[in-house]
Amino acid sequence: MKLLHFADAHIDMANYGRHDPETGLPLRVLDFLKSLDTIVDAAISEKVDMVIFAGDAYKDRSPAPTFQREWGKRIMRLSQAKIPTLLLVGNHDISPAAGRAHAIQEFDTLQVPFIKVLQKPEFLTPKDLWNLPVQVIAMPWITRSSLMANIGETDLGKAYERIEENISNLIEDWINEADTNLPLILTAHASVEGAIFGAERMVMLGSDLVLPTSLVKDTRLDYVAMGHIHKPQDVNEGQHPPVIYPGSIERIDFGEAKDDKFYVIAEITRGDAKVEWKKIEGTRPFIEGQAVLRSSENVTGFLKSQLPKEMSDAIVKLVVEYPREWDALIDESALRKYAEKAFEFHLVKKPRVEARVRIPEGQVVSSLSPLDLLAQYFDSAKLSDKEDLQKLAQEIILEEE
Repeated sequence: MKLLHFADAHIDMANYGRHDPETGLPLRVLDFLKSLDTIVDAAISEKVDMVIFAGDAYKDRSPAPTFQREWGKRIMRLSQAKIPTLLLVGNHDISPAAGRAHAIQEFDTLQVPFIKVLQKPEFLTPKDLWNLPVQVIAMPWITRSSLMANIGETDLGKAYERIEENISNLIEDWINEADTNLPLILTAHASVEGAIFGAERMVMLGSDLVLPTSLVKDTRLDYVAMGHIHKPQDVNEGQHPPVIYPGSIERIDFGEAKDDKFYVIAEITRGDAKVEWKKIEGTRPFIEGQAVLRSSENVTGFLKSQLPKEMSDAIVKLVVEYPREWDALIDESALRKYAEKAFEFHLVKKPRVEARVRIPEGQVVSSLSPLDLLAQYFDSAKLSDKEDLQKLAQEIILEEE
């Protein structure tokens, strides 16, 4: 069984850059579509037996028709190539309101050949999967509101405990029911205990349902195709079954600046799975620099030296810390001109504000002498020569008196 697994496409993330004059699409959307094309091309050229997309086609639940068209074009290529494809509904795809369509509903409504939308927990056998010799347990994103209503629990903490217990029992029953001669795959859009998060916290909607590690690491499973966490990882590395988060298909934000992007091709047999991580080449680089101004001399020259030498087509951010009184010394227009080859340049200014001296509780300013107040200020400023300053202040005050 040759499987291609990817997740977290978020193709309409357009939080940086301009629009392409030819297509009218945001240039960042074209980045995501380029990665998606790479994945679809690989599925066709590698002649995989099945594709599993583990959720989150878009960044929100109401994608613009233009973005739906672009997603649809790519999925239709898989259909036309007669590659069985499972589309799991993720938290960014689903509406929180009961009865409303989710963002990838049209593939189910139109009954597109070789495309199956997984929008509820279910156990799929070969007859449900175009007679492929495989079984799939599907666990799409489950909305908190519907489950809390079903179990009649109003306390969030208790509700989640019961929900996770119910899901564990349901999956356990399906594992027991499965044919032991056929490979068994679990696909879920959820968090797993022990998984490492990336930058998706910035785009995540709603609370997390967390699957226990004992559930996803059950050795009766042969491959676990996860979605939802953007950092590529095998939560059960070196053990059976592999519990794979392939990660997002493009960098979402600077939190993913150092992460390469992947899809996964797995050769799965009963009791074994060989996983091959396929790096997506040509993803947009994110470069972040940090600078601290310690001198007011040649500020612009110093900040230029803190920028990368190669910025072509990269999204660049420079975070600058400096004393507030030096604000006028930072020539933002000169820095932008210097970084003009970057796809986009962000200057984040962080002026330092001196901490205010706090009077100890129970004291009032009027009860303290000028020398006492100065002593507290010198302590808070952590001055190395505070004793000399205090003596000098005492002389000046005594002289005035």
